[in-house]
Amino acid sequence: MSSGLVALLDDIAALAKVAAASLDDAASQAAKASAKAAGIVIDDTAVTPRYAVGFSADRELPIIGRIALGSLRNKLVFLLPAALLLALFAPWAITPLLMLGSLYLCFEGAEKVLELVRPHGADVEGEGASAGIDATQFENQRISGAVRTDFILSAEIMAITLASVSQSSFWTQALVLAIVGIGMTAFVYGLVALIVKADDAGVALAQNDHPISNLLHLGRGKRPAEAEPSIVDRLLRPLSKGFGRGLVVSMPVLLSILSAVGTVAMLWVGGGILIHGFEGYGFSAVGHLIHDAAVASARPVPGLGAVVEWLVTAALSAVVGLAAGVATMIGIHFAVAPVLKLFGKSRPKLV
Repeated sequence: MSSGLVALLDDIAALAKVAAASLDDAASQAAKASAKAAGIVIDDTAVTPRYAVGFSADRELPIIGRIALGSLRNKLVFLLPAALLLALFAPWAITPLLMLGSLYLCFEGAEKVLELVRPHGADVEGEGASAGIDATQFENQRISGAVRTDFILSAEIMAITLASVSQSSFWTQALVLAIVGIGMTAFVYGLVALIVKADDAGVALAQNDHPISNLLHLGRGKRPAEAEPSIVDRLLRPLSKGFGRGLVVSMPVLLSILSAVGTVAMLWVGGGILIHGFEGYGFSAVGHLIHDAAVASARPVPGLGAVVEWLVTAALSAVVGLAAGVATMIGIHFAVAPVLKLFGKSRPKLV
């Protein structure tokens, strides 16, 4: 009996080791997939705060929370099952779909570059349309638009993740997709919430004459505004007020930097996916050229060779992404749009 119990415990221990190894493997693959999707995450972080602009401060976090829930629903309810079904029944379609999605990234990046070169005016018509609805409808419209945009970006994240674990087992794929989906959503929207509320925190710090006293009185009632600041308050007040003003001033700059980095990252990720996708179909000339250029650029700086090689590869991939994005824009403008316009005119009008 004792030997049977020992054997059973050994089996349980072996299964626990296998499960732990599987979890470690899933976590490792999730981390690698998240790194590959970094460009989309940066862009998502840069884009989302604008959906909370124009609302009162007490509505900003609820709006971000509703968008985050919509993003989770996109990833876990719609995209994760679709990705698993695709991996089971049509794995050959993963690369073409990934390349199609990368064209969208390149198109979005090229549009943002074009916006820098030829800025467009504000969407006066859109503002006028929003003026005719109440605040609740306007908020719901903003959230719906944000969730639709998130669906496209989330689809890219899940597609990149699926491509990186295409050789793994079904359950590992499901676990990695779930980890990436939840982790990316928590990271992006947690960071967005900090960015959105940073200026409010800055204003509060800039107007606070009792920084230390208020901090020590948290949870025990607020210190009366007319109370005399302590010596520590007087000493640290210039620092806290300066930091608060710095937060308020730096937020627009931070968002601009995030937007620029997100644009470059979208072009880099989109171009890289296209290059690797074409290599899988035997068209490897561009990939070899970029690799050779990166290796040649790294030779003069042996101490930083790996960094230089990565930077050159990323920069040239972004150039390819920009070219693909411009080509997509031209194709949509001169081919797709006229066909859709013609199709719209040819449809019979309903009386």
